[in-house]
Amino acid sequence: MHITSLPSPFGIGVMGTSAKKFAEKIKSMGFSIWQVLPLNPPDRFASPYASESAFAGNFMLINPNGLEEMGLITHEEVQKEYYYGSPYTADYEFAYHSRMRVLRSAYSKIDNGLKAQVEKFNSENKWLEEYSLFMAVRASQDGKPWWEWTDGLFDYKKAQTRKAEFSDEQLFWQFVQFVFYKQWKQTKEEINAVGVEILGDMPIYVSMDSADVWANTELFEIDEKTFVPKKVAGVPPDYFSKTGQLWGNPLYDWKEMEKDGYSWWIRRLKHATEIYDMVRIDHFRAFASYWAVPYGSETAMVGEWLDGPKMKLFDRVKKELGDIPILAEDLGVFGEDVVKLLEDSGFPGMKVIQFGFAPGSNSLHLPHNYPVNSVAYVGTHDNNTILGWLWEANETERAFALDYCRFKNGNWGEGGQKSESCRSIIEAVWRSSSAYAIISYQDMSGYGADARMNTPGKAEGNWLFRTTNEAIDQIDSEYFKKINYLFSRG
Repeated sequence: MHITSLPSPFGIGVMGTSAKKFAEKIKSMGFSIWQVLPLNPPDRFASPYASESAFAGNFMLINPNGLEEMGLITHEEVQKEYYYGSPYTADYEFAYHSRMRVLRSAYSKIDNGLKAQVEKFNSENKWLEEYSLFMAVRASQDGKPWWEWTDGLFDYKKAQTRKAEFSDEQLFWQFVQFVFYKQWKQTKEEINAVGVEILGDMPIYVSMDSADVWANTELFEIDEKTFVPKKVAGVPPDYFSKTGQLWGNPLYDWKEMEKDGYSWWIRRLKHATEIYDMVRIDHFRAFASYWAVPYGSETAMVGEWLDGPKMKLFDRVKKELGDIPILAEDLGVFGEDVVKLLEDSGFPGMKVIQFGFAPGSNSLHLPHNYPVNSVAYVGTHDNNTILGWLWEANETERAFALDYCRFKNGNWGEGGQKSESCRSIIEAVWRSSSAYAIISYQDMSGYGADARMNTPGKAEGNWLFRTTNEAIDQIDSEYFKKINYLFSRG
C-alpha cells in the first residue's frame, strides 16, 4: 500500500493521521510489516521509480495540516486545498499545484530560527545541497533537462560557483525537504509505535534528468562532451513484454564507482536505512549482471549482459554499514550469477505466486519450492490483482492454479466463490516456508483488475489507485487475523 493510495482530503494520500490509522488496522489483523513504494518525487507519469532524485522525498506527500501545526499556514489555507474529486483516484496534477501553493506560503513565513534548522539539515545531507541547487537552476531554465541548460550551468561545478544567484530558490527546496523528512520521521515513529515496521523500496537506477546524474556525471556511462548515454538500462523480453522493457536510465560506471569504495552507494543505502526499517532493492539482479541497450534503440530486444559489481559492492557495504536488512527483488531473466550473488550476500529473494501457474513447470514461484530465506508475494505493484489474474488467465492456467491451491468449487467466479477462490491462493502463499509473506491492499479487499497499481511497459494510467476509510473498514479483519495466527505470520 503506497502512501499516495491512503485516504486524504488532499487529492492523494499524505503522511500523518491516515498512515497511523492504517498501521493500527493492519496490526489488529496480525500484520507487522507495511511495504510502501519509493518515497521519491515521481516523474511526469507519476512513477516513483523514475525520479529527479534518489534521496529527496515527494513533496506531494506533505500533509498541509502539518504546516498548520508548525504555524506556517492558517486553517483557512488548509481548507482551501481540500479536494472534491473522486476519492478512489490519485490526482497528481491537483496535488502538485496545491502543495506548491501551501509550501510557498509557508516558506514566506520562515524565521531565523527555522532557517537555522533548515540550514543544519542541509549541512548534514550532501545530497540536499546537490538536489536543491538542481531544482533552483532548473527553475531558472524553464524546466529544461540539465544537459540543455545554458551559460555552462549544465556543469555542476560551474553552477556551484554561481550559487549566490539561486540562493533563495535553493533555500526553498531545502525547506521543502526539511518539512518532508520532519513529517516522515514523525509518521514512521507513530507507525513503529503501533508495532509495524516499514519496508521501503529502492529503485536500482536513477533518471538521466536528475540531480544525482547532473552532480556526479563521472559515475555514469555518459559521454563527457555530448552528455549522451553510451548505453541505457532495460530488460530483455520477459513475462510483461515481448519486446522487453526499455527504461532508458543511464548505466553506472562501476569501475569508476569502485575507485572511492562505492561511496555514492554507501550514502544511498545509509539514507535508506535511516528512513525505513527494511529496504527492498528493485531489480537487484543488475548487481550481478545487467542488460545494456545501445542508446537510441527503439526496444530492449537488442542488448548485452554486462557484469555488475557483485559482492565487491556488498562487502564494502557490510564494512561501512554492518548487516543492514535488505530484500532483493531478483525477478526477471535469471542466471547462475544472480543465484550466487543471493547466496553470497545472504539477502532473501522474491517469489510471486502468479508467476508459477504454468502447468507442469514446477516453477520456483510455486509455494512448495519456496526456501525459508525468501519473501513470498501474492502479487506486487507490477502484477494484476489475484481476482483480475483469475479473470484474464487462460482456462488451463486458471484450472491449474485453483487445483494447486485446493479450491474445490468449480464456480470460482460466481458470488461468494470469487472471494473463496482468491483466498485459496492467498493461503497457498501463507502456508509456504518463506520467512515473509506479503499481500497487496487490493488483494486483501478482493478487488479486480481496475484496481491494479501498475502495468509495466505502459507509460500512462498507472499509480492512480486510492482507497477510503470506509473501504479499509470493510476488509475482513477476522479472516486475516485467523490466517496470520494459523500460519505463524505477523
